[in-house]
Amino acid sequence: MRCTRTLLSWALFLVLSWHSRWAVAQLPTAAPAQASPKRQLQALRTTAALKLDGVLDEEAWQQAAVATDFVQQRPNPGVPERHKTEVRVLYDDANLYIGAVMHDSSPDSILREITQRDQFGNTDLFSVFLDTYHDQLNGYNFTVTTSGVQLDARYSPAGGEDFNWNAVWDARTTRRGTDWVAELRIPYSAIRFSKASEQLWGLNFARQRKRDNAQFFWNEVRPTVDGFVNQWGELRGLRDVQPPLRLSLSPYVSGYVNHNPLSGEGSRRTTTSFNGGADVKWGINESFTLDATLVPDFGQVQSDNQVLNLSPFEVQFNENRPFFTEGTELFTKGNLFYSRRVGAAPIGFRHVLVGSTEKLVRNPAETQLLNATKISGRTSKGLGIGVFNAVSNDMYATIRNLETGQERDALTQPLSNYSIAVLDQSLKNNSYVSLINTNVTRAGRTYDANVAGGLFRFANKQNSYALDGRMVYSRRRGNVFGSAAEIDDQDGYKYTIGLGKISGGFTWNLNHGIESGTYNPNDMGILFGNNSISQSFDAAYRKYQPFWKVNNMAFFGQVSHSLLYQPTRYQSLSLYNGFNTTFTKSFLQVGYDLSFSAATHDFFEPRSRERGIPLGTYFVRVPANTGLVVFFNSDTRKRFALGMNAGLQRFGQEPRLPRPRRASYTLGAYPRYRVNDHLTFRYSLDWGLSRNQIGYLNGGLDPEEPLDQPFAGQALLGRRDVATVSSVLSAAYTFTNRMSLTLRTRHYTSNVRYHDFATLAPGGTEQLADYQRTRDNTYNAFNVDAVYAWWFAPGSQISVVWKNANSPGSQSPDFTPLYFRNLNNTLTTPHANSVSVKVLYYLDYLALRRR
Repeated sequence: MRCTRTLLSWALFLVLSWHSRWAVAQLPTAAPAQASPKRQLQALRTTAALKLDGVLDEEAWQQAAVATDFVQQRPNPGVPERHKTEVRVLYDDANLYIGAVMHDSSPDSILREITQRDQFGNTDLFSVFLDTYHDQLNGYNFTVTTSGVQLDARYSPAGGEDFNWNAVWDARTTRRGTDWVAELRIPYSAIRFSKASEQLWGLNFARQRKRDNAQFFWNEVRPTVDGFVNQWGELRGLRDVQPPLRLSLSPYVSGYVNHNPLSGEGSRRTTTSFNGGADVKWGINESFTLDATLVPDFGQVQSDNQVLNLSPFEVQFNENRPFFTEGTELFTKGNLFYSRRVGAAPIGFRHVLVGSTEKLVRNPAETQLLNATKISGRTSKGLGIGVFNAVSNDMYATIRNLETGQERDALTQPLSNYSIAVLDQSLKNNSYVSLINTNVTRAGRTYDANVAGGLFRFANKQNSYALDGRMVYSRRRGNVFGSAAEIDDQDGYKYTIGLGKISGGFTWNLNHGIESGTYNPNDMGILFGNNSISQSFDAAYRKYQPFWKVNNMAFFGQVSHSLLYQPTRYQSLSLYNGFNTTFTKSFLQVGYDLSFSAATHDFFEPRSRERGIPLGTYFVRVPANTGLVVFFNSDTRKRFALGMNAGLQRFGQEPRLPRPRRASYTLGAYPRYRVNDHLTFRYSLDWGLSRNQIGYLNGGLDPEEPLDQPFAGQALLGRRDVATVSSVLSAAYTFTNRMSLTLRTRHYTSNVRYHDFATLAPGGTEQLADYQRTRDNTYNAFNVDAVYAWWFAPGSQISVVWKNANSPGSQSPDFTPLYFRNLNNTLTTPHANSVSVKVLYYLDYLALRRR
């Protein structure tokens, strides 16, 4: 009855919320849901040599057509710019040139913080957007700040705005009285376009005036219209431009000095290594490019944020390796590619058999990549084609006989091949159809995996409604690693279908999907839980025009429901409401997230599958709960800026046992201080406390460790308090727009303390158990990443990196609840250190030929 009353109260709250939103919706708006008319600009061919200096004093600049009269996109959409912007476009046989003059009121009005490449800061900027196939779906972004810092990105329906993409191009900026000037040179080798004698490209320009937190576009971009590339203007006048031969080689050499104080007996604690390899980029034709990395070295990428994982699912880490982040928008279609699978831990990493008189002395946690290649591009008809392939080497663990001293190798993963193939056809009205296939083939008798999927999106001519969906089939065949047992019944499927209103101030979306119990894309993708039927309804109202004392406002709402697919059983029902707004003068952003979940049946927490029991037999009952998170972010234009959030989640009474109620608390603080335009400090603190959490007992401990008798083989749950603190301090000093020094330190600690234990019976019934073994523990992770980077030439870099870390996954059976004692223990324990130097040099065939 209490649950019913709560649901009715929530329903009434949502109705009143939507009523208030509709009242706001009656206010007049200046930006209708239709896209603005497309402007046109003529490019001028030049034969004169242009000096890239940010001055624009060559005669050709004065003869070119001018793009001006920009329109504001935020914070007040539709308002003409007050300080004029003038942009001209020139071209020759090798490059596209863009010259822009940004007029302003005074030199002090032009903000100019210097950042690293591809990093936004407290600065004005100018952007060029190119849709070279004019398909209104895919495009390029070339941006330069007042200090000459370069940023570039790709746009696609799958990847959105992807700043991981990098091209080799150049830009210069100057200040001239109350104005600032940007001059960009974009080689044709940095982009792709057709061989047509006369080109028609999508084109837009943007200017950010940071003092007002305002952004302007040449061709108006209306926030009420779905899509971005489809709202650009047109560039005409490009004639007799031939796509060049795109061939470049980026060889590298690197050296490492590593010190590991915990190296095994008989192993050196300090080691050195030298590496060499290359990245190759070859334009197969005007549309397609081959990227390959030969003997890659990813030792300098940022350290992973290791955490204590008490959940039944794996931790998803960010991808920091450049080859797997650049130009991958086609491969991310359908979310079937989790690039961290390539080069991940060997499949037999945790299953090395060691005899009673033997010792494991070496077990690599990452597979060695021999090479990786990707081919991608898009034809003039809008067909995108992508092929990815990577090969990893045999991986072995080293085992030493303690009596004889002899060592033997144990195979942990055989030679493996990873591949993806994608076909993506762009259609009218911001629509597309795609086919994707991923495959993992391993040598020997180990299992192979294949996943094939199709997805679509169809929008109407007015770009106001869209229907989307996908169908995916997975197949695994072979033997479990190290076993002769066949993998049984590993053919699975997934489908989703959605319909929604995508443009206007008020939008909504209705979704339904099924994942079978044997659907498994995890050899190349990532999936946390299958065997489910889910449906949801989302709605949002956004007010983009300033009114009263606010710049904008947004309300969000969602109702979601899920069932176990087989057997069909209830899982969850939840409601969500969110709100945020930004004030006009202070640019203070405030908001909240409010959620309610009915009583939930968690079928994954008991780890049934790991114990060979069909999913659906056991589940953990989670009482109905309500959560609230409030947050604010101050004005980032100030030297000191602060963001904070605080959350509370309260649970109802446990349904079967007389336990204290659960509760969760969170607090986050994110101050930032900009000393000057070169030096910035950032700090983030995340604190969380879960009281009386119910969880599977072996969560976070060795999954191979058996429970004590008489509980072996049973689902044993523990009531626990989990306190977690994550602290990250970073500093960045940028010497010039091509040279920087960054330092990042992170300390993470999590303390788990158990109060009582219970056995779990089928049907979710719990019974208190007299379990005596201590399971309290403390987990610490500490990392330092210091990076000096110098882009000494376009596409060429020298980097010096120092990395420091405590033992990965260090865990103590001693419960240590005091944070500073944990920090002291972490700092005084032995740490591994690595210092490396890497030199990467970009060689372009066309540039070498001209020389």
